[in-house]
Amino acid sequence: MALNRKQTIWLAGAGGALLLAVLIGWAISSSQKETPRMNTEGPGLVLDIDDAPTLDAKKTLRCFVNGEFVGQLTIADCAKKNGVAANALDVGVDESGEMTAAPTASLAPPPVISDANTAPVVVDSGEPVANPVTTSGPAGACLRFAGNEWTRLSDGISLNACATLLFDGRCERPGSASYGRWGAQTLRLVPKRVEISDDNKNFRTLIEQGQGCSVK
Repeated sequence: MALNRKQTIWLAGAGGALLLAVLIGWAISSSQKETPRMNTEGPGLVLDIDDAPTLDAKKTLRCFVNGEFVGQLTIADCAKKNGVAANALDVGVDESGEMTAAPTASLAPPPVISDANTAPVVVDSGEPVANPVTTSGPAGACLRFAGNEWTRLSDGISLNACATLLFDGRCERPGSASYGRWGAQTLRLVPKRVEISDDNKNFRTLIEQGQGCSVK
């Protein structure tokens, strides 16, 4: 079928519009491909990469149990030695630059507490002492452990205030921990959270750290 001049011009115009639409769609699609994004929120520069490398399950790394090095083991074997699931281990680079696996804070066992350095609770109103949002009520002495000794920071503040004074804005790397005391309880900062213990052995989560390692 022969096309007249007007029909030919219309088809040419439609084809050009279609080609332009295809080119625009391709450009938008290309610009939306996942690329590493630089996050300037919080301390330092963080690269947000979707395809992060996974840890080789057959690769051995330095394994610690109760703060003691027990050899080069796979994640599964190290978890078995510690009596925990593999995903319960903290994996990171230690001070020597070696890959290390250990339960949270097992590379920094709790400091020994003696009667001489145990801070007594100053006031007890009967409210639960593990409530992180309490700003009034129980008050106790707040101490920090550093340089193998205890330093008294305050004689009578709330648990929340003590945790903030000790750990707000501080970040811990996998396998390490910082310690403090509130009254007769031990406070421990580990990666991403503050924990508390009544017996200096068994710890439970007190406060999850927020952006910038905040505990407020």
